[in-house]
Amino acid sequence: MSSYKELLAQREQLDKQIKEAIQREKADGIAKAKLIIEQYDLTASDLFSRKSGARSGGGKVAPKYRNPATGETWTGRGKAPKWIEGRDRSNYLI
Repeated sequence: MSSYKELLAQREQLDKQIKEAIQREKADGIAKAKLIIEQYDLTASDLFSRKSGARSGGGKVAPKYRNPATGETWTGRGKAPKWIEGRDRSNYLI
């Protein structure tokens, strides 16, 4: 059976081999990627473009509720305004 110190030495050696393997495989992957990019004349937008239907974020949301007294609206997202807090929301649906 191996001693604690021998096991630690083995672990250090394995960690070193793992780091070397990662560096080697990354370099191979980068070289292959560069070859394909050059071969097909790809640009960054070709590689990292958003798919259609992807969430755009920051878009406006149509209001879902309206205060009949003031005409103020609320989308139903975030903190509820005072005029609808604690009330039946179905009465304010647009």
